[in-house]
Amino acid sequence: MSARRPPRIGPRTALAATAAVGGVAAAVALQRRHLHTIEDDPDFVALTAPLGGRPLTIVSADGTELHAETFGAEGDPTIVLAHGWTEQLSFWGPVIRRLVDRGLRPVAYDLRGHGRSAPAAERDYSLERFGEDVAAVLAAVLPDGERATVAGHSLGAMSIAAWARDHDVEARLGAAALLNTGFGDLASGHLLFGAGAVAKWISHPWASRAVLGSHAPVPAFSTPAQESLIRHIAFGPDATPGQVAFYERMLVATPPDVRAAVGVVLSKMDLWDAVARLTVPTLVIAGADDRLTPPAQARRIAEELPRLAGLIELPDTGHMSPIERPREVSLALARLVNEPAAVAAGSGEGR
Repeated sequence: MSARRPPRIGPRTALAATAAVGGVAAAVALQRRHLHTIEDDPDFVALTAPLGGRPLTIVSADGTELHAETFGAEGDPTIVLAHGWTEQLSFWGPVIRRLVDRGLRPVAYDLRGHGRSAPAAERDYSLERFGEDVAAVLAAVLPDGERATVAGHSLGAMSIAAWARDHDVEARLGAAALLNTGFGDLASGHLLFGAGAVAKWISHPWASRAVLGSHAPVPAFSTPAQESLIRHIAFGPDATPGQVAFYERMLVATPPDVRAAVGVVLSKMDLWDAVARLTVPTLVIAGADDRLTPPAQARRIAEELPRLAGLIELPDTGHMSPIERPREVSLALARLVNEPAAVAAGSGEGR
């Protein structure tokens, strides 16, 4: 019995195989170049450097343990910083360093389920619980009778509003700042989908919950395609690869169930009635190119605030103004702490 001859490989098959191998090699080379670009980016190096804060564990009203860190000298004016959805306290790093240099005492904390804070007790990620977390942090870091400034980015600002709705604001705060945020109807208001049929579809409550509450996995490593998508969604035109990659790490680190649970809450949020409760001087900061919480949201908040300290729209800036424009943000916050009624409204200063 003669041995079976191996099948012949024709020229076309060989050419296709060679092209496939070449395509894989090109993809690998592109990925390596992408990772090297991130690692060599000075912004990424600076953003990922240790902040050196003094750790503090704070227990919220429902028993959820929150991780916080304090910076600067004890006795300096306190400013509490609350980050946003799928972020961590290190998000504020560039701003924290500048605030310390200006003689302030920043206190930043990881929101429940984010960073080094514990998952929410009984999986409760309602805005009322985020508001209670603000109350717990203020109680832990402020001596009786003293007041602080609070600043929140995106969900952090929503947490401040939720807290204000149920607490004596002037007893605890001297001023507040709301960065890149909105207080309702987020999905239909953002600019990711333009003004066509998709935008109309996403405005339906069930569609909004499906998008914001998605459990879809996020790739655990950075790719050029993912970097490009995050840049389009969250950043302005001047963002560097290192800035995008820094946030990308936080997004990847956020547990999918936490991301989805908070997203569902945001999809049905309505905090507009809380604006009237913010009776201290309140600064509003927006990114002119913010697709997630467009400047129109900031303008409405500014119009409804009882004591507007200023409205700043930063040019060429997306949703991540504390990363994209830390100089401008830290300068505005320092002015707010020192002269809360004298913060000038405007379009921001140069980078």
